[in-house]
Amino acid sequence: SRVEKVDDFTVDFYTTNPNPIFPDSIANWMIMDAGWAEANNVARPTSETASFATLNANGTGAFRVVERAPGFKTVLEPFENWWDEATHNITRATFLPLTTDATRVAALLTGEVDMITPIPVQDAGRVAAADGLKVLNGIEARVIMLGFDQNDDSDTFAEPKLREAVARTVDVDAILKTLMRGNAEGVYQLVSPAMRGYSSDQSERPSVDLEAAKSLLREAGHGDGLEVSFKCPNDRYLNDEAVCQAVTGMLAKVGIEANLDAMPVSRYFADVRENPSDLYLLGWSPGTFDHEHPIRFLLSTPNPEKKLGSWNFGGYSNARVDELLAPIQSELDEDKRQAMIDEVVKITQGEIAYVPLYVQPLIWGARENIDLVQRPDNFFILRWVNVN
Repeated sequence: SRVEKVDDFTVDFYTTNPNPIFPDSIANWMIMDAGWAEANNVARPTSETASFATLNANGTGAFRVVERAPGFKTVLEPFENWWDEATHNITRATFLPLTTDATRVAALLTGEVDMITPIPVQDAGRVAAADGLKVLNGIEARVIMLGFDQNDDSDTFAEPKLREAVARTVDVDAILKTLMRGNAEGVYQLVSPAMRGYSSDQSERPSVDLEAAKSLLREAGHGDGLEVSFKCPNDRYLNDEAVCQAVTGMLAKVGIEANLDAMPVSRYFADVRENPSDLYLLGWSPGTFDHEHPIRFLLSTPNPEKKLGSWNFGGYSNARVDELLAPIQSELDEDKRQAMIDEVVKITQGEIAYVPLYVQPLIWGARENIDLVQRPDNFFILRWVNVN
């Protein structure tokens, strides 16, 4: 409801309601100098990709920008007036956007760079076997899922039986074994088991049953097969296009012909938002590490005025889910709050709102003398790096 400055080092936030996720939410807030922002006309957000704030350094971070060439490189050096004690021994860091997998891996193997992220799954063994290099494996908070266009009755996947047919057809274990080579973990919720609010009693995925899927298609009036559109990014998630190709092949076994359209992420999200696809691939990492996050963004009925369902491209809607969001956002009793989240999971799994596939793995490569930390949100924190 308001923010008050107490002294030079204390700010009080007053919320309109109890808010159990507020402490986790503020971890991602960035502080800017008010005078600097006002003097340079960047005190308010802008749609410009090259505003003064994005091209000029400000703030009180552990490092300062000494060179910035967007799309080419960014150079950082320690900020001598940082407020905390240093936990690193970095003297200079250069970030290079090596967007091609082969180029990135080659740069690490030849010693051009000290660390890369990510390593393509198929190259992890080669990097691990190279002298002086190591592979760091972890599990990200990001869940990869299939979404459906179900905005109104005219949409193909407005019929729940067809969504269930997809869930009964896609063999996640096969994807994990062949494409992810055992580096990812299957999941059937919109958050991983490591996230707050995960519903441990509802973790089981429907078994793959092609005959049951064909029967569902017949019951939905598509006994002769079904043709659908399928959009997928080809450079956003680990092996994203390969996963979509595998899903396409699996769906064909039951008579669902998915016309795959893979595209760069630079236009993918705008395209899916403006031109809905029957089927689409999406990854979601909750910034608060809490189940409320995907409920608000992915499951709530889209409502731009209330900023709800802003990533619910398919238009999923359930009145009870909408009703439960507010108490989930304000209930401080963990057991009562979890019971409400469990109810949301039960509803959305029953309606096959999405088909969650797996938790994306973290596969980074570095020189053996580099100590660093892998966070589950895939943030790379330079001040936690030491060179031995």
